[in-house]
Amino acid sequence: MSGRTEGGAVERRLGWLALLIPGLAFLPTPAFAHASDRGHVLLLPTGYYVAGGALAVAASFLVLALLPADVPARFWRRRLPLFAFGDGARAIVSLISFAGFAILIAAGLFGSRDPLSNPLPLTVWTLLWVGLVLLQGLFGNLWSWVNPWYGPWRVVSRLFGKRETWRPPPWLGCWPAVVLFFAFAWFELIDPAPADPARLAWAAGLYWLLSFAAMLVFGYRDWSRRGEFLTFFLAMVARFALLERNEGRRNAGERNAGGRLSLCWPGAKLSDAAPLSLSGIAFLLLALSSVSFDGLSKTFFWLGLFGINPLEVPGRTAVIGIGTVGLVLTFVLLAAAFILAIVFGQHLAGSQHSLRQAAGLLVWSIVPIALAYHVAHYLTALLVDGQYAVAALSDPFALGWNLFGTAGMQIEAGVAAGAGSAWWLWNIQAGVIIIGHMLAVLVAHGLAWRLHPVPAGAALSQFPLTVLMIAYTVFGLWLLATPSAG
Repeated sequence: MSGRTEGGAVERRLGWLALLIPGLAFLPTPAFAHASDRGHVLLLPTGYYVAGGALAVAASFLVLALLPADVPARFWRRRLPLFAFGDGARAIVSLISFAGFAILIAAGLFGSRDPLSNPLPLTVWTLLWVGLVLLQGLFGNLWSWVNPWYGPWRVVSRLFGKRETWRPPPWLGCWPAVVLFFAFAWFELIDPAPADPARLAWAAGLYWLLSFAAMLVFGYRDWSRRGEFLTFFLAMVARFALLERNEGRRNAGERNAGGRLSLCWPGAKLSDAAPLSLSGIAFLLLALSSVSFDGLSKTFFWLGLFGINPLEVPGRTAVIGIGTVGLVLTFVLLAAAFILAIVFGQHLAGSQHSLRQAAGLLVWSIVPIALAYHVAHYLTALLVDGQYAVAALSDPFALGWNLFGTAGMQIEAGVAAGAGSAWWLWNIQAGVIIIGHMLAVLVAHGLAWRLHPVPAGAALSQFPLTVLMIAYTVFGLWLLATPSAG
């Protein structure tokens, strides 16, 4: 689970931050720091990593500002066609996924009480929330095939025929997804026992039933795009993927001509994305701020603000109120910082576009950052808990089964411990964060050209947002090394 495998590191002061990045003093920087599983040993002073990451992001902005206007556009347009395939097996795959989900719920209710030997918590918090998000960001929208709702919905639709569905009013937007994602984040980060198998089984089972009922009322397509937060979040992540699937055209006499798969640059699909609504902006910023608070809430800095000894943390029950306020406050301050960056950028460029249009378009540049922090934050948990998950899936009910021959596998916890592992683990995490921010600058630059065709205007509009991205880089790398509890 998140944070279970985190280790300690050397503490460093941040007093030189204002000297490194002029103009950051007016930003509420501590609130939008980002967390990740810590490395165990720093090979260089923290300041070298932080300064190097900040300079890399700043250099990316300067290079893009000096390039001819058509270079980024030609970069994004490049595609390598691969092959075509249809959706014929999608419902079958989803039904198999639903059957697996039902078995996991049963395992949560009747299997082992140990979160490290019960497959439900390990599958939800490690394989789904970490592993699938990573695969989604690399290979595209796999969730549209493996989600446990589509197949059952198709079966019910076939049995009872087409039914009238109620179309949600436009003003509703995707606010249901925002509310449900906040509830999910609260359960993961604040609830006293999110890894308890029975507790998680009831929560996941109830969520599936409510979502399925909503799909029957509003239609699968509408609710997936407005209310089902996992589908909404993973579809956003898939826009960063290296693979792109173009929907094939249907010819006369063909049920499904399929779509062609193409290889593209990471983030290329973000360049032509439509502006998000206010609720879409809130959702994407909430996805980023929740991961930020996950790491921030474990630091000595955060615990010290409330007089809690980080070496004697009283447990989740004692900090529910503090955690809830912190989760909300992190989102509010992050949203405020992002909106201020957009406002200042629009003012510098003399833009005539509305704030809503500019923010709705430029918020897509947050996707690479959100994915980078998600991967870096949960990397250690994936490496260690992923092994427990493989073992637990062979014996879901703790009855001595060995379905896949992995029940007795040796768990290599050393993959995330020791000086040798710390060298590659910390550098991978730091590299992912830096590369994610550099790609975010590239995406933001391409989106800015859609708002400001004049080169000077596009560059000026991006300056405040780039400053904000540099701040994220600095604090993300600092949190990799700062001492944390747990």
